[in-house]
Amino acid sequence: MNIGEEFFEKTKYPFVSESDQDKELPCPPLETPQTGEAIDLPEPAGFTPGPVSVAEAINNRRSRRKFSRQPLSLQELSWLLWATQGVQEQGKIRTVRTVPSAGGRHPFDTFLAITNITGLKPGLYRYLALSHQLILIREDKDINDLIAAICHEQKWIAGAAVTFIWIAVPYRSAWRYSERAWRYLLLDAGHVCQNLYLACEAIDAGCCAINAFDDDALNQFLDLDGETSLAIYLAPAGHK
Repeated sequence: MNIGEEFFEKTKYPFVSESDQDKELPCPPLETPQTGEAIDLPEPAGFTPGPVSVAEAINNRRSRRKFSRQPLSLQELSWLLWATQGVQEQGKIRTVRTVPSAGGRHPFDTFLAITNITGLKPGLYRYLALSHQLILIREDKDINDLIAAICHEQKWIAGAAVTFIWIAVPYRSAWRYSERAWRYLLLDAGHVCQNLYLACEAIDAGCCAINAFDDDALNQFLDLDGETSLAIYLAPAGHK
């Protein structure tokens, strides 16, 4: 049995242990705390994307690897973040967001490698979904080149206005679903990225999902331990 086959076998329900939720252990935070000065994002409710229907967005969706030099506005970035992780309702152990997630656990934090967003300095940012804010982690004018190198020298990434980097926090799901949660991490990542594709089409932008990257190098770049939090998916984006 290879690793992939073993993964699906060992995450079948007969092998799933009692969850920490069933053991009445405390629920982990709905969002990883982040220190730093918060940057308020424009309210997504005040933004009207282009006249693109859902059918048109689905039909036009493509993986796009060429971007113009036109910057994304802060309002457009706000829209893309809302479309991928926007919080609509918040409870004690779950949130309702613009994307589905097993049990409403939403096990992702969103980092952003930004180079061409109006009003923002190039660098690494973190999105705080619960408050719809950004925090600048560090300035870095060469960040896209570094991300391209980590993604096995995919040079086209350097032309993106922003690269979305989704960080999985496995215990946020495993608290409720135990070993089965590892399946849900992968499914939930797909939900998030598909919304980015469709939201990009609504503002005449595009993106391309990436899973070809050096895991350890990316985790190190983001100061993640690779166990309690780890990079799971990326998508550079920008205007067509």
